[in-house]
Amino acid sequence: MKRGARGLVSLGILLAGLSAGYVYGQANDQAWRDQGIVNLNKSPYAKLHSVPVHAVTIGDGFWGQRRKTAVEKSIPSIWQLIEAHGYVDNFRRLSKGKNVPRKGPVFTDTDPYKWIEAVAMFLQSGDRPELRMIAEQTIDEIVAVQEPSGYLDTYFQGDRVKDRLLPATLDYGHEDYSLGHMLQSAIAYYRATGDRKFLDAATRFADYIARDFGPDKKPFLAGHPVIEMGLVELYRTTGDQRYLDLAGYILNGDPRIERPPYRVMYTFSGIPFTERTHMQGHAVRAMYACSGATDYYLETGDPKYWRTLENLWQDTVNTKMYITGGLGARWEGEAFGDAYELPNARSYAETCAAIGGVMWNWRMLAATGDARFTDVLERMLYNAVNAGMSLDGKLYCYVNPLETSGKVDPDRHGSGGTIRNPWYDVLCCPPNIERTLGALPGYMYSTSPDGLYVHLYDNSRLDWHLQDGTGLKVEQKTGYPWDGNVEITVSPATEKEFTLYVRIPGWTKGTKVRTTTQASLEGGKPGSYLAIRRSWKPGDKVQLEFDMTARLIASNPKVQENARKVALQRGPLIYCLEQPDQPENVSVADMAISPDQKGRFRTEHRADLLGGITVVHYQGLAYEPASAQEPLYGAVQPETKRSGREVELTFIPYYAWANRQASAMRVWIPYAQGE
Repeated sequence: MKRGARGLVSLGILLAGLSAGYVYGQANDQAWRDQGIVNLNKSPYAKLHSVPVHAVTIGDGFWGQRRKTAVEKSIPSIWQLIEAHGYVDNFRRLSKGKNVPRKGPVFTDTDPYKWIEAVAMFLQSGDRPELRMIAEQTIDEIVAVQEPSGYLDTYFQGDRVKDRLLPATLDYGHEDYSLGHMLQSAIAYYRATGDRKFLDAATRFADYIARDFGPDKKPFLAGHPVIEMGLVELYRTTGDQRYLDLAGYILNGDPRIERPPYRVMYTFSGIPFTERTHMQGHAVRAMYACSGATDYYLETGDPKYWRTLENLWQDTVNTKMYITGGLGARWEGEAFGDAYELPNARSYAETCAAIGGVMWNWRMLAATGDARFTDVLERMLYNAVNAGMSLDGKLYCYVNPLETSGKVDPDRHGSGGTIRNPWYDVLCCPPNIERTLGALPGYMYSTSPDGLYVHLYDNSRLDWHLQDGTGLKVEQKTGYPWDGNVEITVSPATEKEFTLYVRIPGWTKGTKVRTTTQASLEGGKPGSYLAIRRSWKPGDKVQLEFDMTARLIASNPKVQENARKVALQRGPLIYCLEQPDQPENVSVADMAISPDQKGRFRTEHRADLLGGITVVHYQGLAYEPASAQEPLYGAVQPETKRSGREVELTFIPYYAWANRQASAMRVWIPYAQGE
C-alpha cells in the first residue's frame, strides 16, 4: 500500500462561524444514552453488561492526558488532512456536482466514518460544539449521495455502477467494509446525540443488503470483515432479527462463491467461521472477524462458535502475539506468520490489528468474566495501541517494530522513511486510535447480576447503577501505571449488599488488598478477579497495592529470534532501550543485560521526559569491540565470553519511543555475562 506524509490546511476555515453555545438536541426516548460501546443489555449469553461511556469520567492521569491530546490535537488535525486529501469531496462530487476526481483508495469512505465515530465517542463524554458541527455537516454530505435503494459507496457510484456488489468486487472492493464502518459510526453517533439521521441512512443500506442478498438470494461476501460487528450491533440497537441473521450468513460463508484458498486465508472469510482452526491471514481482518463472531455468539450461544473462538484465542496469545500485544508478523499481506514466527526488526504489528485485538478481547471478557482477556486487552492498550499515536497527537505509527537501527527506510515506512507520519493514504490507523481513546471510559467497568467489575485502573469516577437499579458511584485515585497503589471509594445510593470484582493483573507478583473493615483480604491471585462481597455503605474503600517491581521476561524457546534475550516489563508497560537515553558512543545494538548481583533495577520518575514517564535503570554491558567491527564469520570459541565494559542501561516505555529524533531502539536485549 502506498502511504505518504502530506501537507496541512487550516482548521480555522472549517470552524469559522461556529457557535460555542451550540446545545444538544433532545430526543424523546433517552434509552440511546445508556448503551455501552457494545450494547449487551439484552444479550442472553453475555455474563457482563457494558457501562455507557458517559457514565465514566476519566480524570487527570495517564489516560486522561492521552484522551485530552486525542480530542484537542489528533481529531482536529486528522480532519484537516481528510479534507485536504479530498476524501469528503468524494461525496460532494456526487451530491453537488463538484468537478473533482475521486481521491484515495477504494475504501476511503471509511475514513470520514471512523472520524465521525471518534467524535461521537468523545461526545458521549461531554459536548464538543465545534467537532459536533463538523460531524453533522459531514453527515449531511454523506446522506445526500445515498441512492433511493439505500446503496451508498462513492467508489461504485457513477461510472462503476456495473461492478457493484458482485462476488469478485466484494472480494476486493470493500463495499461490505465501508458499510460495516458506516454502521458502527452511525450507531455511536446516535448513542452520543439521539440524532437518527446517520443511523437511518446506514439502516437503509443494511436493509438493501438484507433484502437482496442471502442464502436464497444473491450471494454476498465479506472481503474485509467488519460488517459482522456492525450488523450485530444494529440488531442490538433496533431489535430487527434480519440483521443478526445476515451476520450469521456472512460468517458462515456462501458456498456459491468459489475463491482460491489463499484469498479465503487472507481475508479470514468465505468458509464457515467454525471451520477455522488457527489464526492466519491479514491480521486486522482476522481480528474483526473474530470480534463479529464473538458478537454473534453473545446473541445465539452457538457452542461451535465458542469452541472456535477459544481455540483461535489460545493460538493467538500462545504462539502469535508480540510481548507488546502487537499482532501480525509479516509485511507481506500484513499477516500473521507461523506459530512462534515473531521477528523484531521486521515485525509489522499494524496498529489497527491491536485495536481489533482490544475489540475481540472485550467481547470475550463479556462472555466469560475471565481476567485473562482483560490482561491481554490491557497489554494491547498500554503498548501496541498507545504506541500508535505520538505524544503530541499529530503523528502516527502504521507499523510497530520491536527493533530498529534508526535508519530511514522509505520502502517500509512513509515517504520520508520515518516510523511516525501525519498522514497515510491508507488512513485506517489514526482515526481508529482516536475512536478507541474516545471509547476508553466504556472499557473500565461492567455490571453483572450480582455486582460490579473493575477492569482497568486510572483516576476516574463512575456514576451509574447496579443491574437492580440501585444507584452507584465509584471513584478511583491512583498513580497507575507508574505506581501500583489504587484507592477505590464505593458509594451506593443506600447501603447495599453486592459483589465488587477487582482485577488482580496477571503481571503482578503479589497484591495487598484491604477494605474499610478488613485489614487484609486473601485470595487475590494474579490473573483473576478478587470477589469482595459485603454490605457496602457510602464511602467504603478498597485499597489495592500491586507489586510493581520491574522484571525480565523471556520468550518461549521456539521464538528463535529471541534466544538468549530478555525484555523488561514494569506493571502493564513493556520497556525498550532507545539510543538517546544511553551513554555516548555506545550503540543499543551492542548492549546486553548483566544478570549478576550488580544488575538491580532502579526506577526514576522523570516528569520532564516524554510527557512524564518512569524510566528503569539496569546494570549492563557494552560489548567491545562493537558488532560493526567484528568479522561477518569467525571461529567458534566456546570458552571465551564476549567481553564488555559495565554501563548503566536506561529503559523507557515502549509506547514513548520515536518521539524525538530517528534513533535506534530495541525491546529484546541480549542476556549475557561478561568477563
